[in-house]
Amino acid sequence: MSLTKERKTEIIKQFARFDGDTGSPEVQIAVLTERIQQLTNHLAQHKKDFASRRGLLMLVNRRRRLLNYLRRTAPERYQSILERLNLRK
Repeated sequence: MSLTKERKTEIIKQFARFDGDTGSPEVQIAVLTERIQQLTNHLAQHKKDFASRRGLLMLVNRRRRLLNYLRRTAPERYQSILERLNLRK
């Protein structure tokens, strides 16, 4: 199950820094986090789905790179996104 258009729009509105913002690191991290959670739930039921597991690892790595970038460039925004998404660091 992929991310529905309505859910993605809701996430974008929640994390956007200004109107029409879809590319900021905060929005990208939030969308990736939602997809990671869905894939994690999928893999809990389908333990031998290795193709999806590989996709999950790629998403986690992409989110990690975005978080590292945000930590380097804007530490206060980094802390904010960690708290809002309940990510541990």
